[in-house]
Amino acid sequence: MKSIATTVPLEKLLEQLPETYTLADKELVQRAYRVAEEAHRDQKRNSGEPYINHCLAVAQILAELRVPPEVLAAGLLHDTVEDTAVTLDDIRSDFGDVVANLVDGVTKLTNLPRVSRDDQHAEDAAPSDGTEISGKSMTLGRRPDMASETLRKTFLAMGDDVRVVLIKLADRLHNMRTLSHMPEAKRKRIAQQTLDIFAPLANRLGIWQIKWELEDLAFRYVNPAKYKEIAEQLAERRPDREAQIEIIIESLRKLFAEHNINADISGRPKHIYSIYRKMEQKGKAFESVRDVRAVRLIVSDVTACYTSLGLIHTHWRPIPGEFDDYIAAPKDNFYQSLHTAVIWDDGKPLEVQIRTPEMHQSAEYGIAAHWRYKEGAKRDRSYEQRINWLRNMMEWRSDVNDATEFVESMRSDVFQDRVYVFTPRGDIIDMPAGSTPVDFAYHVHTDIGHRCRGAKVNGKLVPLYHELKTGDQVEILTAKRGGPSRDWLNSNLGLVKTQRAKSKIRQWFKKENNQQNLAQGRLLLERELQRLGIPEVNFEKMARDLGFKTPDEMFVDLGTGDLSVSKVIRQISETVETADILSNATPAAEPLTIGSVNVVGLKGLLTTMARCCNPAPGDQIVGYITRGRGATIHRQDCPNILRLGLKDRERLVRVDWGTQVRTYPVPIRIRAYDRQGLMGDVTNLLSDEGVNIAEVKVNVNRSLAELRLTVEVEDISQLSKVLTKLENVPNVTEAHRVSG
Repeated sequence: MKSIATTVPLEKLLEQLPETYTLADKELVQRAYRVAEEAHRDQKRNSGEPYINHCLAVAQILAELRVPPEVLAAGLLHDTVEDTAVTLDDIRSDFGDVVANLVDGVTKLTNLPRVSRDDQHAEDAAPSDGTEISGKSMTLGRRPDMASETLRKTFLAMGDDVRVVLIKLADRLHNMRTLSHMPEAKRKRIAQQTLDIFAPLANRLGIWQIKWELEDLAFRYVNPAKYKEIAEQLAERRPDREAQIEIIIESLRKLFAEHNINADISGRPKHIYSIYRKMEQKGKAFESVRDVRAVRLIVSDVTACYTSLGLIHTHWRPIPGEFDDYIAAPKDNFYQSLHTAVIWDDGKPLEVQIRTPEMHQSAEYGIAAHWRYKEGAKRDRSYEQRINWLRNMMEWRSDVNDATEFVESMRSDVFQDRVYVFTPRGDIIDMPAGSTPVDFAYHVHTDIGHRCRGAKVNGKLVPLYHELKTGDQVEILTAKRGGPSRDWLNSNLGLVKTQRAKSKIRQWFKKENNQQNLAQGRLLLERELQRLGIPEVNFEKMARDLGFKTPDEMFVDLGTGDLSVSKVIRQISETVETADILSNATPAAEPLTIGSVNVVGLKGLLTTMARCCNPAPGDQIVGYITRGRGATIHRQDCPNILRLGLKDRERLVRVDWGTQVRTYPVPIRIRAYDRQGLMGDVTNLLSDEGVNIAEVKVNVNRSLAELRLTVEVEDISQLSKVLTKLENVPNVTEAHRVSG
């Protein structure tokens, strides 16, 4: 006999099924439920509730997306093959190939060995793939490659059948809703993974409903203090804000009625993570974040969108730089809307979104909107565009065998923010943020990439490491023949950022003679080791540490670009104590260098030390947000801080002295053709890399300059990066470590 705890949710699920479901569709869902309930009968989640409730919750989220019945059935069955005695053949026999393939797609993401199977089996809110990611480093117990492999399977599934990923997102969303039952350390890991991978994935699919909820739930555990602070500030202002929004909506309704425009006007929901991101990106306090007060207008068609925009701009003064037309130029995930911000009658900003009902459905449900409008041919074309867009973004996936590299490539090429640049003919090219002219060249055509020798941006010559911005017009200067430079694959130089371009470059080098690649790879590595002053290296051991059978295999991969020199240097740095590498022919290492001041919750904010109290490392400090000059750092017992009034105290922020870092003084020699500004370029580069100069000696003989510097670096990898960048300073011919 079924318990009430499971029967009631099933009845609720059946009530929420789309009206397009036939009796046969509903029967399929009920059969899937019965199989899942029986399979999970003895399993509990950490909260103590029956495991079947999780399956029902996943199906309920999918029902809200109005997916086809076979997807909903697969959602109910998504954990059976992984966690119960039910086999894939059983599901294929009972439910057919479509449901079996969907369950298989999810199961493939989760069929890896576990560190602790029992811990995962009844897990309340952990990802069913068993992965753990924190920031940029991914771990699964002691097997970091397993986490990357799991995520790689997720992304490959996305390219083959997007419906598999809808099940995955629904599974993750319910896991996040019940994350409080997990241990704190695991909560934070899973939440960080959600912010890094799954929320951006929902965003790329255009499913706003899932994206914002994943972000807010994850942020709650990643940064609980900031989450609580923003939530409390929102709660304190909610009554006043809701009253203000009602007045604003009533004014807009009256105005639109006078001009015979039918508009559905509502207040926009306030998402905590999006408010935090704007505070962080713009270095502003909560009060300054513009979209805390916002409304959304849904009007009949595109013409009405622009008419409404003109009406609002006529009656209220628009704020410069706050207008975006995503109807004429949709976002990369096909999002369409008009965004503007105006100064309202009370002198405070108001953000306004204007869109049609179709745009609203697409914004809320993204790629899943296809099934909401299945009968419309127009919707089908939009769906195909989205699928083709996803596949084009991942066309390089078969070229990448290393799972960690694959996941990092997805971060850079797919999940990264986008920039929109123009060809000389005016065609718009969608690129990941941070892309360079070389990335652009390969995006336009592989042959143009191979023959790229220079670039003009907005009519001006720029270096190949120049980062492109939205609105740039890019012209590639090409040679008649030739191929790419191996320097383009040197990550220290930042000449190529996208996996698409890297794959094309590697393919070009792979076509060259194998012996040539071997010789070139050995030359690259030996030159770098010599430049770093590393006298003896066991190539046999190095090759084994990097997963190669012989040094020759390693040299070939270095020559083709499949293995970067910087990765080899990182491996040396990790396997040999940095102090041992750097101690030879260097002065005694400085014990500790204090890092810069950190403003808690805000990155990139300018900080200056207050002259009134002159805080020093070790003092208890506090930051004061100034107008236009970032944050001034004071001692907490500074008389000026103690005398602040109640209103000014709201501008105080928490700060700390940052991380303590050990550095090593290393003498280096730079040879160059002398020119005006040479020393300034060198010092600016070292400053940008966060490297301190302890000593400088300059000797100029006719037109040749020799600079001897003692630089303070953290490890051998940083030294390698600095020397590489120094050699690319104009007129510099050589930069290397001085061994004696």
